[in-house]
Amino acid sequence: MKNKFFFLFFIAIAPLLWAQERTLSNEGLLPLRRVAIFSSGLAYYEHSGFINEPSRISVPFAINAVNDALKSLIINDSASANPSVTYMSENTLVETLRSLIIDFSDSPDLMTILSRLRGSEVIIISSDTFRGRIVNVENRPVNTDGLTEPWLLLNTSEGVMMSFNLRAISSIRFTDNAVQNDLNRALDLIAASRNRDSRLLTVNLPGSGRRNVQLSYVIPSALWKISYRLDLNAERPLFQGWAIVDNDSDTDWSNIELSLVAGRPASFIQELYPPYYVSRPVLPLAIAGAAEGTAHERAMPLSAAPDYAARQPQMMRSNQVFMNEESDDSIRTESALAGGNIQTASGSDAGGQFEFTLRNPVNLDRRMSAMLPLVESAIEARSLLIYNSSGGHPRLGAELINTTGMKLPSGPITVFDGGVYAGDALIEFWNENEKRYISFGEDLSVSASSDMTTANTAGTVNISNGVMTINRNIVFSRTYTFINSSAVLKHLVLEHRKTHQTELVTPRAFEETASVYRFNVTLPASGQTKAEVREQRVTSQTVALLSARTETLFAYTGNQEIPSNVRAALQRAAELRRSMDAADTNVRNIEAQRERLASDQDRVRRNLEAAGSQTPQGQDFLRRLVAIDSEIDALSASLERANSEARSARGAFENYLNNLNL
Repeated sequence: MKNKFFFLFFIAIAPLLWAQERTLSNEGLLPLRRVAIFSSGLAYYEHSGFINEPSRISVPFAINAVNDALKSLIINDSASANPSVTYMSENTLVETLRSLIIDFSDSPDLMTILSRLRGSEVIIISSDTFRGRIVNVENRPVNTDGLTEPWLLLNTSEGVMMSFNLRAISSIRFTDNAVQNDLNRALDLIAASRNRDSRLLTVNLPGSGRRNVQLSYVIPSALWKISYRLDLNAERPLFQGWAIVDNDSDTDWSNIELSLVAGRPASFIQELYPPYYVSRPVLPLAIAGAAEGTAHERAMPLSAAPDYAARQPQMMRSNQVFMNEESDDSIRTESALAGGNIQTASGSDAGGQFEFTLRNPVNLDRRMSAMLPLVESAIEARSLLIYNSSGGHPRLGAELINTTGMKLPSGPITVFDGGVYAGDALIEFWNENEKRYISFGEDLSVSASSDMTTANTAGTVNISNGVMTINRNIVFSRTYTFINSSAVLKHLVLEHRKTHQTELVTPRAFEETASVYRFNVTLPASGQTKAEVREQRVTSQTVALLSARTETLFAYTGNQEIPSNVRAALQRAAELRRSMDAADTNVRNIEAQRERLASDQDRVRRNLEAAGSQTPQGQDFLRRLVAIDSEIDALSASLERANSEARSARGAFENYLNNLNL
């Protein structure tokens, strides 16, 4: 029975589906001509072609690409003064279907549709043709088992109430144009939303006449990748690169121009696709009352590495350094890369980035991937060993200069030597004419070790304005030992890691990076080689001599790291400080005696007052009080002389140090 209902529903809307098909036939897809994929995860798509008269061009996008498409879409059509772009927003389908005369938002069946249109006039064909308005749709029992069938209750144009079994109705047509139009619109929306993972942006071009139009946009894309091959052939070192691209779009690439861009442009996503609504306050009706007074504030007026003289030796061919123990005559010179037969990409700078454009058109079906030739060129290269301060063996490596004329992105390198696989290497972004090192294995015929020592040595000692500055050097010395057990001489680049807050002393590096110094080391055949690298860190100690104790000053006079003239000056300063300390001690002793006598004087005076001056005991206290006064007078004179001597001793000490400059 349910299938019967769907059949009736299809019969009822079939004319509308045909009308919809006729409408869609007026829309077109503009051919894809060019794609540029960026290493930042974006792709630039360009469509172009000829159109006639006013046109609608539909472009499909994955849902996660709509925001970027809306942000970057460019329309070039000289004949259309007012182009526009229409699309279904995130809630278009449900909200629009709910707003129509026929609510399709909940996928209603035929009974529900007819029930929602009660009062609408329809023409039905059953045993005959009938015209009337829908009264209701109801289920009526068929038998005592509880089965029911839907019946349509119709009020005909003659005013007769009639009921029809929906199973017996062959077609239903609405006479109201508004109902027909809303039904047609609902079906259009449902058809357009069949693919839930993509959205169509329809570009409306109202221009006239035949002309060429262009649409372009930027959307998210799978990163393009690159892999290199390097043949360290003795006669002609060859470098080759292949780009790996993925067509993850919903469009087939047919004879397109493909460009691959290496760079890191700024990019972000802004949510332009979903609709946004601004919350507004609800205010009471301004029917009566006075406006509230508001005061507005017054607007204010708006208001690098050192340049080393010793450089790398002249580039050598790879057969000048042997990475095995065979003789010169036994080195294989076959090339693993034939070269010369590959149509590679052309390269050019593009807005601070580097663009590779494939020379031939590219064909790649949607959701497919491909590996395409990007670069092939003979380059300058020499084989060598590289030791990066750790491990028991140096690494097999090569020194390369980018003579391809292109800026090359980072990627893996498969290395061949003597026509056979030698190992894998990695390289970071490689600029034109830039020298780089790569390593792809270990040389087991050379063993390496290192030993680290640290020593403190005296530097300079300065005295100025009473402050002594002692500069000491901490020397870090690392000795590298290489034992070459092979029968051939080898060249090695030693990468010595920089120590924190140090400077290089010896030897002089031919170049340095942010983290290492580089040195050239020659390893004689069947021999041992040592290389020592020394760095130093300068530390400073300041001593305020004016506040230093006598013992401290005498201690520095015995420090043999300090120059003899400085030690002699400190000896004189220590003696003056000792004299000043002795004078200060004498002052303190006299002051202590006078305070003790003053205390005795006060005690005797109180006893005198208690005993009375006329009593024998009072007379004794009176004599003692006179004697104490005489002693205090004598100490006052001594204290004045002692203070004068202390001031003189302090002045001599301070003047000596303040005027001392060594």
